[in-house]
Amino acid sequence: MTTYGTIPPPSLSPSPPDFISGAKQRGLSALATRRPWIQMAHDFSLPPTLDEAYLRIRTNSASFTVNYAIIVFLVAFLILLRTPISLTVFVSSLAAWLLLYFLRDRPVVFGGRTFDDSSVLAGLSFSTVLLWFLADATANIVASVVSGVFVVMVHAVFRNTDDLAVDEEAARAGSWHAVVGKSRSSRPLPSPAL
Repeated sequence: MTTYGTIPPPSLSPSPPDFISGAKQRGLSALATRRPWIQMAHDFSLPPTLDEAYLRIRTNSASFTVNYAIIVFLVAFLILLRTPISLTVFVSSLAAWLLLYFLRDRPVVFGGRTFDDSSVLAGLSFSTVLLWFLADATANIVASVVSGVFVVMVHAVFRNTDDLAVDEEAARAGSWHAVVGKSRSSRPLPSPAL
């Protein structure tokens, strides 16, 4: 049987350069939603009530989601510098999560089999926990990430939210990550304080 003139079916798995460039593009678009760092560094005050503190955490988390993620990873990285094995495990598991779950736009194909999101999520979760336990790095990694989250929560409580404009529809729906994924131009900019 001759197959001259037939078009081969498209492959479901992208070539490595296509996959990496696509992941890079999605990563850059996620970083584009980051707020200016100088905007995080002003207008601090003590919240008058616990309800106000909770509201500040929600509003600041929605406004500074990408900035806060960068801070958590930076704090975790700096703390893990003193334990190279834990740092290696943390960075490799973070890279696996970014490439295989967060920054991909096509299904994962391995050995000719296509895996859906729930399978990838379950496999990555199991692999991450197993890797952390085998490397005896669980306590170090969890402590470093919790330290980063603590730093972010302290900032979120004390940073005043009067100058921030948050997506009202997402705030009503209870979504603390409303701003992530929107382009910078579609997000309202805060008005300058007079």
